[in-house]
Amino acid sequence: MNELVKSLPSPTLPGLQLPCLDTYKGWLFKWTNYLKGYQRRWFVLSNGLLSYYRTQAEMAHTCRGTIPLATAHIEVGDTCHLVLTNGGRSYHLKATSEGECQRWVSALQQAKANATLLMHHSDDSGDEGSVPQEDRALTQGVLKTLASKLDDLSTCNELIGKHGAALQRSLSELEELRVSGDSTDKVKAVNERATLIRITSNAMINACRDFLDVAESYSRRWQKALQHVREQRHHLEETIEQLAKQHNSLERAWRENPTSYTGETHHSLCLKSVEGDASDENDEAEFFDAMEDSHAFITVTASGNIQHKRSGSNQSMMSGGVSNDWTHNENDTSGTNHMLRRTRRSRIPDKPNYSLNLWSIMKNCIGKDLSKIPMPVNFNEPLSMLQRLTEDLEYSELLDRAARCDSSLEQMCLVAAFSVSSYSTTVHRTAKPFNPLLGETYELDRLEEYGYRSISEQVSHHPPAAAHHVTSQRGWTLWQHITIDSKFRGKYISVMPLGNIHLQFHSSGNHYVWSKVTSTVHNIIVGKLWIDQSGDIDIVNNTTKDTCRLKFSPYSYFSREVPRKVTGVVEDREGTAHYILSGTWDDKMESAKIVDSSQGCGGSEGKQKTVYQTLQPKLLWKKYPLPDNAENMHFFSSLALTLNEPEEGVAPTDSRLRPDQRLMEAGLWDEANVQKQRLEESQRLERKKREAQASQALEEGQDIEGYQPLWFEKRTDDSTRESTYVYRGGYWEAKERQDWSQCSEIF
Repeated sequence: MNELVKSLPSPTLPGLQLPCLDTYKGWLFKWTNYLKGYQRRWFVLSNGLLSYYRTQAEMAHTCRGTIPLATAHIEVGDTCHLVLTNGGRSYHLKATSEGECQRWVSALQQAKANATLLMHHSDDSGDEGSVPQEDRALTQGVLKTLASKLDDLSTCNELIGKHGAALQRSLSELEELRVSGDSTDKVKAVNERATLIRITSNAMINACRDFLDVAESYSRRWQKALQHVREQRHHLEETIEQLAKQHNSLERAWRENPTSYTGETHHSLCLKSVEGDASDENDEAEFFDAMEDSHAFITVTASGNIQHKRSGSNQSMMSGGVSNDWTHNENDTSGTNHMLRRTRRSRIPDKPNYSLNLWSIMKNCIGKDLSKIPMPVNFNEPLSMLQRLTEDLEYSELLDRAARCDSSLEQMCLVAAFSVSSYSTTVHRTAKPFNPLLGETYELDRLEEYGYRSISEQVSHHPPAAAHHVTSQRGWTLWQHITIDSKFRGKYISVMPLGNIHLQFHSSGNHYVWSKVTSTVHNIIVGKLWIDQSGDIDIVNNTTKDTCRLKFSPYSYFSREVPRKVTGVVEDREGTAHYILSGTWDDKMESAKIVDSSQGCGGSEGKQKTVYQTLQPKLLWKKYPLPDNAENMHFFSSLALTLNEPEEGVAPTDSRLRPDQRLMEAGLWDEANVQKQRLEESQRLERKKREAQASQALEEGQDIEGYQPLWFEKRTDDSTRESTYVYRGGYWEAKERQDWSQCSEIF
């Protein structure tokens, strides 16, 4: 009997045939937590299970988590995102490209379809901690015990089969017996076979009972462990919510009595939110300052980084004003603007002190487009996106001065300063503007004060896109078509304006084109909100081929650079540098004319130094001070305070007439939320109506014409060959006649 048991083959479970699935492997980015965001992980799809590791080498010893696809829900998001939901837990994954994302989705869906027999009960481990050694040993011990019990069951199965066959043969031989002497031996053999079957059957029953007891025991233990993990996660969410509430309370207390908290600074609040290490690129830049009558020396690396330092004497000279035409003209215009702005309103109602649990709303919005997420007005400021676009004209006098320049290179300096000045109003503006309704417009008529008038219109809702056109009597025209792409990444929000800004001067015909940089709002969940601008702006004069690249350095607490620093070089069509630009996007910009350049010593990583000898810097632009009590008026500038001021004769689609925005400005936020929901629901119904009409037209074989803006039309730009919305005309004529019959009732 023992020899027979030892010779049995390895156990099998009859009737259980696991599907043989191809293994799919590759890198994906997995959302981990609010501190680390998306992290690169190595994913392996095999036999209906999606496992992930920190590195490929970890496959040999440590699995960070396993997702059984048989019970998982696969959801495909936008821009390379996909979400796997299993057992109440969601896994946010991101591929490097649309093609890679599609391949993963196809593999996952195929694996899910074939994984009905692959129900692997395992505890999904967290991404941030390795499995404890004792837990791993316990799990392996349980698996060995269960495997041993399976061996026993298989052995009993084999024995029952063999003894049953022997018993059958004995019974057959007994029936064939004719001689009574032989029957006694045969009956004895049958009794022995029956006894063996009874013993083996009892052993199998006992082995089954042991297997069931072990499985049930550890199943209960695993259920308790899983419940403990779920409770811990729920407790963590509650803790974060409580932390956010406490922060709101502290912030309210500080606003009510700021003198008690004088030790706190903006930088100390931002310390814990600094992302990445300080860049070492600027270590190769040098600046040799000049005395009053000497030249300055600026060193620029091949990557375009500039480091600009001044001594105390030169700082005093610059703060006292520079004797040059640009600065003189700016000061004159500044005084004129200040006098004219007094005729318009200079304040709005103070912002109410509403508390809001930001985490409860934003925790389910990770990786999504914010324009598609309904938000209460608590997140907004009482201006629309069309008004924010118009606010770029805060320093339109820079363009007035540029229109009078004879030199295209000096003109480029002023255009660059204008492109930077549009960000100066955002340094404290962390709230989002209202998303305009489709067909919403906004006009700003400042012919008497500043010589220009502006009209903008929301030309698309998904994706949100706005067209803007400005004509100035002082020699320039500006137009832009901007699409906003905004993403919530857990600890910060990124706003990426897509599209180009065009500027043309009437006398010279110089046509400038540039785009905007990325805006990032940090400390979404915990901490004081703060905003940063980062990226490059490439300004091109399509007429003369002059260029200017502006570099917006991202803020870093550990960097030795000036916060919010902007640097740039103005070059002609041959690539010869003529001006160095430097400053900050929240304060001022200066230009220094280059008189000589030479190659310096080679820097690290093969970067070549270029040493520029320049004249003293000239002030191009200086930010206006904020109005009194600005901190209680959404940190609006003097122009921003007038943008939503009621005016007679505007189109019925004008942003000034939007009820939810008007109620929010008045401090009635609850009523504003009701109106906001009504307008959004009305817009959704209108969109569904247009989609139904388009489907009906398609079925009838008719031409389908999508939504057409009223004041703008789509054309191909002759210089850039891009498709953009441009002003078709007619708005100001309709306003003069007060004929708004073409306008829709959107409010």
